[in-house]
Amino acid sequence: METPASPPPPAHSHTEQNHQNEEARGPRLREIPLRLLVPNLITVLAICAGLTGIRLAFEGRYELAVAMVLLAAFLDGIDGRVARLLKATSKFGVQMDSLADIINFGVAPALVSYAFLLDQAHSMGWIAALLYAIAAGLRLARFNVMEDRNIKADWQSEFFVGVPAPMGAMLVLLPVYLGFLGLEFSPVFVYASVAYTLLIGYLLVSRLPVWSGKSSRIRRDLMLPIMLAVVLYVALLMSYTWQVLSVTVVAYLLVLPFSARAWHRRYGTITIEDDSANV
Repeated sequence: METPASPPPPAHSHTEQNHQNEEARGPRLREIPLRLLVPNLITVLAICAGLTGIRLAFEGRYELAVAMVLLAAFLDGIDGRVARLLKATSKFGVQMDSLADIINFGVAPALVSYAFLLDQAHSMGWIAALLYAIAAGLRLARFNVMEDRNIKADWQSEFFVGVPAPMGAMLVLLPVYLGFLGLEFSPVFVYASVAYTLLIGYLLVSRLPVWSGKSSRIRRDLMLPIMLAVVLYVALLMSYTWQVLSVTVVAYLLVLPFSARAWHRRYGTITIEDDSANV
């Protein structure tokens, strides 16, 4: 006599058992594409370069310290572009980038300049370095707030409000470049450097309209000459680093009045008074 076959277990019992097994193993870690790590790795490298520049400055290796700060500024300038290119933008990356900006564009240049030169002005030199670093932080905070707004003014594609922090880091090191070129550290030069550092800090937080170049276009027939000019600039920078950086800084400062003049012709004011710039 055959024993009747037992009925098959309900299908949902296997599902419940699998679910219980997954709960027993704990929550699974969500996998992310490797490309999402690339921009954050660049940001971390930028922070490492900036902090290393500070260490080298206090060890007396000033030229290498400045090179590390400039490398940090370069890496910090491309991480956002790499993130957009790889479609790897994230809130975490934005926060990391803000942290790196404060270190590389504010703290590192200020401390390198102080270790090299401003310390000879004693407390005045430290106050100048401190105020510059704070100004860079305020400049970055204002930029982040303006970028987060859903509605942006038309002029934001053409002008910055104040000198951007990356350029500020390059500008504030001008006395250091001149020192590398053999300029004597007289009391006049030292205290002029203190005043210059304060001036750059002011330009960072000012409402001075500064050309951004974001909406600039070039004629097609000028593309090759401009590419050759860029190659020539880089070649000169590699061969005559401190001379080229000094000339670049002076040229940038000379362009600022023309930027303000262009704004005045269009909007009738010297500084940016638009509500979009209020923070």
